[in-house]
Amino acid sequence: MARKFLYFVASMVVLLLAGAFVFQVYGDELMEVAFVPDTEFTAQEVLENNVYADTGMWLARPELVKGNPALWLPAGYEDSDEAFPEAKKAAVFFLHPTSFLKNNRWNAPLDDTESQARARIFLRGQASAFNAIGEIWAPRYRQATLGAFLTEKKEGQQALDAAYQDVLAAFDYFVAEIPSDQPIILAGHSQGSLHLTNLLKDRVAGTPLANRIVAAYVVGWPVSVETDIPEMGLDACEMPDQTGCIMAWQSFAEPADYERIVRVYDRTIGFNGQPRKDSKLLCSNPINGDIDSAAPANVNLGTLVPNDDLSEATLLAGSVPARCDERGFLLIGDPPEIGPYALPGNNYHVYDYSLFWANLRVDARRRMTAFPAR
Repeated sequence: MARKFLYFVASMVVLLLAGAFVFQVYGDELMEVAFVPDTEFTAQEVLENNVYADTGMWLARPELVKGNPALWLPAGYEDSDEAFPEAKKAAVFFLHPTSFLKNNRWNAPLDDTESQARARIFLRGQASAFNAIGEIWAPRYRQATLGAFLTEKKEGQQALDAAYQDVLAAFDYFVAEIPSDQPIILAGHSQGSLHLTNLLKDRVAGTPLANRIVAAYVVGWPVSVETDIPEMGLDACEMPDQTGCIMAWQSFAEPADYERIVRVYDRTIGFNGQPRKDSKLLCSNPINGDIDSAAPANVNLGTLVPNDDLSEATLLAGSVPARCDERGFLLIGDPPEIGPYALPGNNYHVYDYSLFWANLRVDARRRMTAFPAR
């Protein structure tokens, strides 16, 4: 019975929290026993050249129409604007958050059906925000297991490094496959956003590719304005029609208690080699499309409110405000009635996208419209 209970807890946590920085903060002995592998790290086999040419290596890509989770829309939803012109559409590269929870290995196998099913749920509620303005490419990758975020063992970082190698391979194929002049939107959440920060640093910064990036949505992962942004190749999105820039936020209801997150974060080193301690986090306001601002609830165009099993959602307008605080966390007012899965401290990590889903569609459209004039 105890074993079944642990796996029930594990399933609920990974399904609803998406595995991320927060697990380093809130993980306790129970979670560590349940999730952290007690095996040695085994180096993954190098993927075959051009393995991402196989459509089966993608959860979403243009050729996949039937059952493509990134094409999902809430029942009855219609964009208020006309359809975005086909000739101006972007290629969207989306990295899903952690969906693998097993503790028998450090990285997810590509054929793990449970984690793949969870990843599809995440794409429905997250990547779908971009399906009006571009064709979405979302790779399967051998993600680090949930337990990699709950331990200081070197194997945890080795698992993340290994997952990142798959991300690089998928991205390199993506760039080679799309037209050489097509605009690009990068997006992710949680572990996916962690990999995205490195991708920006390693593949975009200082390269011609930077000129093709409409925006990068690095959601649910802390990004230091001082120590990270200068190394990532793009500026922060300071205006709603700005292009070639980065959006990032972490959502908290009030009263917000993020002391434990800050304590962990302040011990890390930024991309420029300097400590992140006391550095300001990039706080984009997804309602306004700028930084360090405030927006009342009545200008929130629509929050996704999921049903119990996360298979569908309804869109509720005017229910959630947003304002950035001094450290760089996004505050959303009183705890919204969006679901029971907020983390301690009123942390709404799992809802980072769904809180502002309709505004994100507008934000991406606005930046795409402005991009040709850049």
